[in-house]
Amino acid sequence: MAPASAASPKPMAAGPYVLRPLLHDVPLSAEGNDEDIKINCVDYLDGNLYVGTSASELLHFFRIPPDPNDPNSTDTFILASRLLPAYSDTSGAPNGPKPGVQQILLLPRVGKACILCNWTVTFYSLPELSPVFGTTQVRNCNWIGGVDLNETSDNSGTAVTILLSLNRRIQVVRIGDDARVIRKIDFAGSTLSVRRDSIACVADSRSYALLDVDRQLKIPLMSISSLDDSAPGGQYGQTQNIAGPPENGGHSRSASSATARLAPADFHSHSRSTSLSGLIGNMRGNQRPQGEQEDPVFQQPGTPKSSNTPERKPSPAINDADKPLPPPPRDSAASLASQASAAGGISPARVASPKPQPGLVFLKPHIVSPTPEEFLLVTGTGPLDPGIGMFVNLDGDPTRPTVEFERYPREIAVDGGSPDVTSPGASTLGREEEGYVFASMGKEFDDGVHQGLEIQRFDVNVGEDEAEKFWLEVPSKDDSATPATSTPIGIRSLLASEEMQFEEVVKRLCQRRFSPFNGGTATPAVSTKGADSRTRSSMERLAREKESFDRDLASEEEPLPENWETIRNRENEEFVRVLAKGSSRLAVWTGANIWWAVRNPLLLQLESSLELATSKEQKSSSDSSEQKNQLLSLIKTINNRVPKTELEFMTLGYVKQRASIMLVAYFLSCAESPFSDFETRQMEASLLDGDLDARVVLSLIPALRNEIVMGQKGIWVYGGIKSLVEEYIAAEKDKAVTQTVESLPRHVLDFLRRFLTAWRNKKGFGSISAEIFRTVDASLLLVLLELDKNTPAGKSGEPGSPRKELYELVDHGVDCFDRAVSLLKGYRRLYVLSRLYQQRKLSPYVLKTWRRIIEGEEDRGGELGSDGELQVRRYLSNISNQELVKTYGIWLAKRNPKLGVEVFADDKMKAPKLVPTEVVALLREEAPDAVKYYLEHLVFRKGSTAYINELITYYLDIVINDLQSSPDSRATATASYEAYRALRPPKPTYRQFLTDNAPPDDEAWQSRLRLLQLLGGAHDYDAAAIRQRIDSSLAEFSSEHGVPPPHSKKQNQPQPQPQPKQRLLVPEAIILNGRLHGHEDSLRLLVHHLGDYDSAVSYCLRGGLSLSFTNTTAPSQQPKQPPPSKGTQSHLFHVLLSEFLTIEDVSDRVEQTGALLERFGGWFDVLEVLGMIPDGWAVDVVAQFLVMALRKLVEERHESLVQRALSGAENLRVGYESVVKMGEVGPTVVGGEDEKRGEGRQGEEMQHMEMGEMQEMGDMGGICIFQEIWS
Repeated sequence: MAPASAASPKPMAAGPYVLRPLLHDVPLSAEGNDEDIKINCVDYLDGNLYVGTSASELLHFFRIPPDPNDPNSTDTFILASRLLPAYSDTSGAPNGPKPGVQQILLLPRVGKACILCNWTVTFYSLPELSPVFGTTQVRNCNWIGGVDLNETSDNSGTAVTILLSLNRRIQVVRIGDDARVIRKIDFAGSTLSVRRDSIACVADSRSYALLDVDRQLKIPLMSISSLDDSAPGGQYGQTQNIAGPPENGGHSRSASSATARLAPADFHSHSRSTSLSGLIGNMRGNQRPQGEQEDPVFQQPGTPKSSNTPERKPSPAINDADKPLPPPPRDSAASLASQASAAGGISPARVASPKPQPGLVFLKPHIVSPTPEEFLLVTGTGPLDPGIGMFVNLDGDPTRPTVEFERYPREIAVDGGSPDVTSPGASTLGREEEGYVFASMGKEFDDGVHQGLEIQRFDVNVGEDEAEKFWLEVPSKDDSATPATSTPIGIRSLLASEEMQFEEVVKRLCQRRFSPFNGGTATPAVSTKGADSRTRSSMERLAREKESFDRDLASEEEPLPENWETIRNRENEEFVRVLAKGSSRLAVWTGANIWWAVRNPLLLQLESSLELATSKEQKSSSDSSEQKNQLLSLIKTINNRVPKTELEFMTLGYVKQRASIMLVAYFLSCAESPFSDFETRQMEASLLDGDLDARVVLSLIPALRNEIVMGQKGIWVYGGIKSLVEEYIAAEKDKAVTQTVESLPRHVLDFLRRFLTAWRNKKGFGSISAEIFRTVDASLLLVLLELDKNTPAGKSGEPGSPRKELYELVDHGVDCFDRAVSLLKGYRRLYVLSRLYQQRKLSPYVLKTWRRIIEGEEDRGGELGSDGELQVRRYLSNISNQELVKTYGIWLAKRNPKLGVEVFADDKMKAPKLVPTEVVALLREEAPDAVKYYLEHLVFRKGSTAYINELITYYLDIVINDLQSSPDSRATATASYEAYRALRPPKPTYRQFLTDNAPPDDEAWQSRLRLLQLLGGAHDYDAAAIRQRIDSSLAEFSSEHGVPPPHSKKQNQPQPQPQPKQRLLVPEAIILNGRLHGHEDSLRLLVHHLGDYDSAVSYCLRGGLSLSFTNTTAPSQQPKQPPPSKGTQSHLFHVLLSEFLTIEDVSDRVEQTGALLERFGGWFDVLEVLGMIPDGWAVDVVAQFLVMALRKLVEERHESLVQRALSGAENLRVGYESVVKMGEVGPTVVGGEDEKRGEGRQGEEMQHMEMGEMQEMGDMGGICIFQEIWS
C-alpha cells in the first residue's frame, strides 16, 4: 500500500490495510465456464460465506477452521450449495442481460435471509438457505435494507424491521415468523437506504433525503450530482410530512424544522466550507477531461412516470398473491438493465423523473453510516471527476469536514471510528479510535488505469493540507506481488467479522536465539584472523581465556533440560500469537477471488516504511542522506507515540530497534561521519531506549565481535532483528578485508565510547544478564585504549578525554576482569592495569606492576611518572599486609633510602608496625644506606636514646669522610668560621648561622647539623672516643687552619694553653671539651676561634654542660640537666675574663671585658680583677664594675647590721614569751595561806614590772639599730 499520490502502481504494505485471502477461484459456474460471470455481492455469518453472482446464483460455502496444531494451515471453504433464487420476469423488465443476485441481506436474529435477484426479493432460512414464507416474492424491488444499525443481534428471535425500496414507495416490513408490511412511506424511486433507529437516509436517482420512518417525515438533502439544480428552491433542509396527501402545497414545518436547515458551519477552525450549497457550487466547475470514457457507475435519466399508471392500495402482507407490486416503467427498462450490469448488480431507481437537463448524468448514490449519529453521503459532478463525501447527523446538519475522492467512487465502505461493533457499515479490529473510508475506483497511472481502493481517514482534522490517502490494489492470481489492475473491485462491510492470525507479526516479534559467530555456537572459539589484539599470540591467549571463562560460566549455571530451546521458541510463539490477532468484516472481490480487507498491523506498516527508506531506489538516489533522515523521522514519530496495548508496546520497541540497527549499519559503512552531532545523539538514544542488547550492536562490528560473551542460553532477540543482523553479518563476511580495531574510523570509536558508557549506567538492573556487561566492559576498554593511543605520555586525564574515561572505567570496576588484564598487558598500559588491581584490592599485583614500571618496563601511558616511588610509599601506608609492607619497604629503601625509611617510620599505617630493632636489623642487612635515616627517625622524632651513639657514628663518618676527601669542604668550613667572626654583635649563634647557610641538598652539611644537635644534648655518649677519632682523623689538616695565639702586655696575664690538634670541627670540639671538663679549651675556642662571645657567657652560666645553639633542635624527650654550682660558674667566669683580656682586637677586648664585668661583676673579687686589668686602661672601662662592687660592700654591711638587730629582737621576743608563759603557770609558795596570798600579790607585781621593762628595752634597742643603719 502506498500513498494515493504515488506514481508507482505497486501496492505497498505501509498503509493501514492489507488484503488477506478469503476465498480464491470461486466456482462461479457449475460447468466451469465462468468467464462472463462476476461476483455481485458477498456476505458472511458464523463460518458461512454467501456469494451472489451475475448468473443469478447464490453460492453457499462452509468454513472449515485451520488445524490449531499447525500454524501454517489456513481456512478451507467447501461449497455447501448452489442456489438459483426465484425471480419474476415482469412485462416491464428490460430486454438486456439480467443483473443476477443483487443483494444478500442476512437477518441472524430471526434466522432469515433476504435475497434480491433480478429485482425480485425472496426469503430463505439461515444457514442452509431453505425457502421460507412459501412462495412469497416481492417484485420490482430496487433495494432491500434499512435494518436498524443500532440494534444488536443479542435478542435472538426478535422480529427485525427492514425497508423495501419499491418504485413508488418504501415498505416497512417486519420479518419474524412471517413477513408483514407494517407501514408504507410515500417516497418514490428509492434505490438505497441506511437506517439508525427511526431515521433512515435514503436516495433516489437524483438526491438524498432523511426519513423519519415512524412519523413519516422527510428532510430533503443535497443532490447526488452537484450539476443537478432541478429541485425546487427552498426545498433542501425543509421538513416535509409525507404521511398523507399534501395540503397547502404539501409542506409542513415540524418542531425540529428550525434545526433541520443546513447552514455553513466552522468545525475545528477548518477552512473548507461545510455548507452543502458551497460544496456543490465548488464542484460545478470540475469538468471531465476530454477523451475519457463514461464510467458505468452513473445512471441514465429515467422517463417521467405516466400520469395514468394505476396505483395499488397498500396491502397488510406482502405474501398476498392477489396484490402484486406495480411493474416498472417500460420505457426505461433497457437503460436500467445496462446500468445495473455495469454497477455491480445494483440497479438504479426505475421511477418517473423530470426530464433531464442537457449534459446531466445520474451518479450512483452512496450512503454509509460511520457512527451512530452520522451518515456519509457522496456527491459529485461526473464519474471521472472528484467526489465529495459529506457527513450529516440525524437532523441533516453537517458534522465534520468533508472527505474528497480522486474520482467518483463505484462503491464505498467505512471501517472503525464507531463504538458500534454490530454495524455492517463498520468493522472492528480492536482500534475503534481510527476510522477509515474506502472508495473503489479507477486511477490513472503511467501504464494506464488501475482499479483499486482509495483509503483515507475520516475522523481527523487534516487542516489546510490534503488528507493523507492510501492506494490499495488487489494482487494478481499468478504473482501476488503484481497487482491486478483491469477488473473493477467490489467492497462491502459484512455482517460478521472473522478473527485471523498475522504470522508475519509472530515471525518478527517472537524471541529467537541469536549468535553472531560462525555456526551459531554459544561459546565461539576466537579466531586469530581479523583479531583485534596486537599479536597472534595474544589472541590465542584470549581464546584460552574465553574457553576457560565459558567453562566456569557453564559450571555456575544449572544444566538446561533437553530441547529447551524448542520449548522456549514454542512458548514465545504462543505468547505472540495471542497478541497478533486481528479481525475484519470488510470483503473485497474482483473476478473470482475474494479477500479480507484487514487492518494492517502497526508493525508491518512501520517496517514497510523502513524497507521503503532503505530500498534500492532510495540508496541509488543522489541525496544519500535521505535514507538517514527518513529513519530518524520514523524514530521520532515512534518516540512521540504512547503505546496503548501490549502488542503496540512490543511493536514500537521492535521497530525502534530495527530502525536503530539500520542507522548503525549505515553509520558504520561510511568512512567519515554522515551524521551531525545531534543526529548521532539521536541514534544513540534510540539504541538505548529500544532496549536492544548491546551485543547485537557489537556483532555488526567485526573488530569487536570477538569480545561478545554468551552464556548457555545465548542472546535472545526479536526474530526480525535476528534476521536483519544476520543479513548484515553475511554481507560483511563476503568482504576480503578483515576489520581490526585500528582500522575503525574515529567517528565510530567515539560513537562506541558514548554508547557503551551509557550502557554501563544500566548496571544493577536485574533484568540484564551479567554476560552483557562483560561484553560491554571489554569492548569499551578496547575502544578507550585505542582512542588513548595518541595521548602524550605522562599526560594526566583531563575531563572528557579518553584517558580520563579509561581511568573511570577501571576505577569503578569491570566485569570482564581477566579480559581487561589481557588487553591492558597487550597495549602495554601497566599503570592502568595497576589501577584495575587497586579496584579489586589486589595489593600484591598493584605493587608488582608499579615495581615493573619503576624498574624500567615499558608503560606506554607514562602516567606513573617520576613520582612512582612516592606513590608506592603512600600505597604501603594504606594496606594492612605486613609482609607486603616489609618487602616493598626494603625494596624502596634500596632505591630511595629516605623514602623507604618513611614506610617503617609511619605511625598511621594500617599494617602492624614492626619493632624498631627488627627494622634496624633488616635495613642493615638489605638497605645499609637507609639505616641512618631510620635512626634519625628513632632519635629525633621518637626521642629514643638507644641509638644515639650509633647515629653519632654515622654522622661522624659522613662529616669526616667529606672533610678528608674534599678540599672544598674544608675550605668551606674554615670560611664559615671567618665569616662568623667577622659578624658584628648582636649576631646569631653559630648553630643558627650554620642552619641559615646550609646548602639544602648537601648531605654532609645536614649531617653535621644533626651531629651538633646530638652532641649538645644531654645524652650519654663516649665523648672521649669521639674527640679522639676527630683529632686523629683531622690532625693532618690542623696546620692549614690554625689560629695565632693572642698577645698580652702584662706579665701576670694568664698565658693561653696549647691549641687543639684540629680546627675544622670547632663547635664539636667545644661541646666535647665541655663534656670532658676541658672548659678552658672550650672557652678559648669560643672566644678566639669563633668570636661567639654570647655563647661563651652562656657556657659559663650553664657550667659547660650545653650550648645555647644546640638547644633549639634538641630531642624533645632529652633528660633535664642539673644546674651548675656557684663555684663552677665563678671559676668559668674567671677563665672567660682571662680569655677576654687576650682578645687580639683591642676594641673587642675592652668592649667584651667591660661588658662582662658590668653584667656579671658579682662573680668576681674586686682586688683580683684590679690585679688583672692592665694599668693603661681607663677607669671608665671598669667604673660600673667598681660602683657595683662598692655598693655591694655597703649592702653587705647593712645586711649584717639588720641581721644583728633582727637577732637581738628575736632574743627579746623569746624572753618575753618565756615570762608570759611563767606568768600563766604562776609561782609555787610553801607556807601559810596569808604568806601565800601576800607573796602571790608581790609576785604578780614583780612580773608585770619585768614585762614592761623588757618590752620597753626591746623597743628602744630596735629603734637604735635602724637609726644606725639609716644614718
